Amino acid sequence: MVRVGVPRETAPGETRVALIPETVAKLVPLGFEVLVETGAGAASGFEDAAYTSAGATLTDVRDLYARAEVIAKVREPMAMPASHEADLLRSGVVLVSFLNPGRNPELIDRLAAKGVTTFVMEFVPRITRAQKMDALSSMSTVAGYKAVLLAANTLPRFFPLLMTAAGTIAPARVFVLGAGVAGLQAIATARRLGAVVEAFDVRPAARDDVKSLGAVFVGDELVSAGAEDKGGYAREVAADQQVKIRELTHKHVKTSDIVITTANVPGKRAPVLVTAAMVRDMKKGSVIVDLAAESGGNCELSQPGHAVVDGGVTILAPLDIVSQLPYHASMMYSRNMFAVLTHLAPGKEGRLVFDMSDEITRESCATHEGRVRKGGTAPVPASAGAA
Repeated sequence: MVRVGVPRETAPGETRVALIPETVAKLVPLGFEVLVETGAGAASGFEDAAYTSAGATLTDVRDLYARAEVIAKVREPMAMPASHEADLLRSGVVLVSFLNPGRNPELIDRLAAKGVTTFVMEFVPRITRAQKMDALSSMSTVAGYKAVLLAANTLPRFFPLLMTAAGTIAPARVFVLGAGVAGLQAIATARRLGAVVEAFDVRPAARDDVKSLGAVFVGDELVSAGAEDKGGYAREVAADQQVKIRELTHKHVKTSDIVITTANVPGKRAPVLVTAAMVRDMKKGSVIVDLAAESGGNCELSQPGHAVVDGGVTILAPLDIVSQLPYHASMMYSRNMFAVLTHLAPGKEGRLVFDMSDEITRESCATHEGRVRKGGTAPVPASAGAA
């Protein structure tokens, strides 16, 4: 039997939970024992009674960390007033979570030194077999949807075309930069609300995706096959290409009511696509929602975690946007977690299997047997990939 612990998240503003009662009820018949910290699901709408009904055992945080073989979390271990969550992790325990490894290399080192095996949700490979584990896509779906609602709530005008006795109201114009999962969900949501939507992405695959949602794809001449890595993520483009992209961006943001930016390059600072000069050329009352705020932001004027008004343009750079929809965000993440857990403990043998010849296991594992495999501050030994 594999004992899984679900602690309450401690990150400021975090309202999600790693496993919801629906998922617990599926894990228990498969031979898992689930320990849940009292109140862990309350912020996302899942009460303690629902967990016990699903077969979980409620406990306090120290008992949970002392007994669990696997810790299922949403966010990385955090510093607490008198200690650090990482101090609660025992040698030999398995941690499955988002770990934000690009910005937390010292944490990766620390977990390795403690003998913690970590499986990083950001590292799950984008292959067909791992689709059900792809928490990045799940959370990007939530972010793209919510970004449009935040923009609509801030915009001082209607979204759709309206034919009224007071005359015709023109639809809002929305420009989406980056057509990955978050961008496509933003496009779809803005279209449902009746906006006219334009979008741009450097990746060739994005063009058809954008058009399939009824939006206009702009900048065909700037699309490049070399701008996409094997995982489907954007690569950083050359300096001359960046200049052309900024020219295109300027042209479209100054005629838009809403700009939603979603461009990220894994492991690097988000590219600045909307400069201060562009913002000051936009219409008063326009809104920018910068979904790359956690990576530094796509807008030069973004202040992560804050709303800024410059020249009558509101720039929103939320850090907790997914946590603003905690019920369904937790549901989606929990289903991703179920897929990871059942991959690591297949069948009813009641044991964890770390098969590093398996692509999913190998690519998502950051630390194992006291050493760093991916992330961290030191170079990874050449032999680590074959362990």
